[in-house]
Amino acid sequence: MKLKRLLLRYYPPGIILEYVQGGELKTKSIDLLDLSPGTDVGALVEEIRKAEPLITASRKEQVIHLILRLQEKLGQQEDHKFYLFKVLRAHILPLTNVAFNKSGSCFITGSYDRTCKIWDTASGEELRTLEGHRNVVYAIAFNNPYGDKIATGSFDKTCKLWSAETGKCYHTFRGHTAEIVCLSFNLQSTLIATGSMDTTAKLWDIQNGEEVVMLTGHSAEIIALSFNTTGDRIITGSFDHTVVVWDVGTGRKLHTLIGHRAEISSAQFNWDCSLIVTGSMDKTCMLWNAVTGTRVATLTGHDDEVLDVCFDYTGQRIATSSADGSARVYNAETKKCIAKLEGHGGEISKICFNPQGSRILTASSDKTARLWDPHTGQCIQILEGHTDEIFSSAFNYKGDIIITGSKDNTCRIWR
Repeated sequence: MKLKRLLLRYYPPGIILEYVQGGELKTKSIDLLDLSPGTDVGALVEEIRKAEPLITASRKEQVIHLILRLQEKLGQQEDHKFYLFKVLRAHILPLTNVAFNKSGSCFITGSYDRTCKIWDTASGEELRTLEGHRNVVYAIAFNNPYGDKIATGSFDKTCKLWSAETGKCYHTFRGHTAEIVCLSFNLQSTLIATGSMDTTAKLWDIQNGEEVVMLTGHSAEIIALSFNTTGDRIITGSFDHTVVVWDVGTGRKLHTLIGHRAEISSAQFNWDCSLIVTGSMDKTCMLWNAVTGTRVATLTGHDDEVLDVCFDYTGQRIATSSADGSARVYNAETKKCIAKLEGHGGEISKICFNPQGSRILTASSDKTARLWDPHTGQCIQILEGHTDEIFSSAFNYKGDIIITGSKDNTCRIWR
């Protein structure tokens, strides 16, 4: 094994090693999820060197330099104020979803008009329209971090894979017997997973367009799915009140997470693949050991349905949003509620952390999106202007652009 080069990964903090083994270029990452501005870099590098044979004595100074750069990034204060940059009337018929590519240089919108459109963020210009579906385009995604492909899932029961650059349709994935309502690329960009109202999920090969495996076992619609970082596991959340952990390679059911008393609304792995968080209409959020499938904690406090849950990029905090109009932040280790985000005048359908972990973004039926300090629970900024419910909101990777999608049929770009 020969080390070729070291690359920085800002969010979550880590160093990527590119190395050659048996004539093949490979990568592995050293995760530094606990890095803080106060970490002793010398001691940390010694620990890394003991654990990682590719980091030889001659590379020590370079690794120190990279970690100092990560620390500098972590220490930067977050006082970015967002301003409305563009309002886009994207489609004639209602919008379903919006999504950024990694850098935020472009984004996509899905619609009831049966198309997906690609937009240039800086100019607000429409770059191209992806046409071909015969019904509502509901679920959409870029294959981030690459961003060269787009997947669209439709009520016409098919999923299509497109070139983000040319708009060419590479494959149409057929096989579901009802609407596709969720989809995801794995991080390696080799597979697409689709979840359907037909109670199944399917994994598709991006290269040859073939169905790789069908995940059967749920007794109701699948409305959420998520790959883990390494790509060897996927979870599906269903209206049957359960979440199932599957082996990606074989399609085998590994664990059924039983405990929620109503429909699942969302489910996600943390970065190091050790935990799964689930949100449910039963007003609770549950934390599970991803390896054993056992429940670690039930996070209570909401007075109404939990509509969205997420981890921060390092997997150390959990945020929940609810139909009760509030959001909460929990420490993943202590399971304690560390902040309550109160102020919205309607249900909060979406919640996410910025990549830095210094802000939380919420989208609400009160026609506003809000930015919060996750440490104090204080509302930092209200993004106003939409004239109807906001159902989608997201940051780009740098955390300096926000997109919001609303039932008023506009997308707003904030920067």
